[in-house]
Amino acid sequence: MQLFDVSTYMPHGYCLFWDPWLVVLYAGSDLLIFLAYAAIPFALMQVLRRRPDIRYRKLVALFAAFILLCGLTHLVSIVTLWVGVYALHGYLKLATALVSCATAVVLFRLVPRVVAIPSPAQLEAANLRLQQEIAAHESTLAQLREAQRDLEAKVEQRTAALRQANDRLEVLTREMVHRSKNLLAIVSSLARQTARGVPDVKTFVELFFGRISALSNATSAVLGSASQAAAPLEDVLRRQLDPILQTYGGRVTLGGPPVEISAEAAQQFALAVHELATNAVKHGALSSAEGQVRLGWSVSGEELALHWQESGGAPIPEPAPETGGFGMQLLTRAVPAMLNGTAERSQGPEGLSYRLRAPLSSIAAAAETPQRLLEGAAFQNAIAT
Repeated sequence: MQLFDVSTYMPHGYCLFWDPWLVVLYAGSDLLIFLAYAAIPFALMQVLRRRPDIRYRKLVALFAAFILLCGLTHLVSIVTLWVGVYALHGYLKLATALVSCATAVVLFRLVPRVVAIPSPAQLEAANLRLQQEIAAHESTLAQLREAQRDLEAKVEQRTAALRQANDRLEVLTREMVHRSKNLLAIVSSLARQTARGVPDVKTFVELFFGRISALSNATSAVLGSASQAAAPLEDVLRRQLDPILQTYGGRVTLGGPPVEISAEAAQQFALAVHELATNAVKHGALSSAEGQVRLGWSVSGEELALHWQESGGAPIPEPAPETGGFGMQLLTRAVPAMLNGTAERSQGPEGLSYRLRAPLSSIAAAAETPQRLLEGAAFQNAIAT
């Protein structure tokens, strides 16, 4: 049996009695079916070429082969209308049957996997959820970035504040060292000068510790202030005169405008007022029953004037400069020199009068510098004899 034997079989057109309309109907239908079945595999191949990510490519290829073979059988059907190539037609149908069966078997095996493929609606819903999650993550990331920026800004602020605090601490440390050296120099000078001319140790201890107490009260007034670098003049004087104010009450008055003074200036005012108060109690106005003391201060222009006035007490002889004791040197030489000012002490009919004038630039907290005080050297030079 030959594949292209056309002499044994009559054409299919005889079965149709060569009726024109019926021949055209058969031939036209098979031609359209062939053209469609030939186009479908071409389209499927285009899909596979453009979408290399499709998982079931072999199944699509089987479908393309099955459809193409179906189209070829219809093409050969057209030929059999005029030529009896029924053997060729039969083999094409057999090939189509085999490919279609293989396609059906593969398709049934892949049915669970194909069914598991999400539908477009499911993919859209999953995509929407994914977009929402992405938006939530982006929002969280934006919040984290904002928190990071805030944290970095706070760290920078804290670092700057810590740096400023360290700078202030360094300045304060240097200032405390400076003050300590200066205070030790003053204490040393007070000890040496107090020891001169005292008859016994008891007197020395009394005088020396009284003056040290004056320095301590001045320092306490400064440390008790808000700035810890300056103190109100009135607070310094009241701390120094507190025992006398409690003892003598209204016989001792003091007052003046608010003035902030530096720690070093507070020490000098405290020393001066201590000497004046001690002399007033032992020899001056407060040694009698009727004596009174008035302590006042005023500011005129750029100068501070402090006035100690006693009245009603026993008169005190005016000591000669060359015979004046250490208290006299302290009041008239050391304290004014430390404050870059001047002092006047006089004994009138009313009692002792003491005036101390100092520029505000020398007693203000801003003036407290190593250049001005020179580690207590000015104090030592002022009372050296």
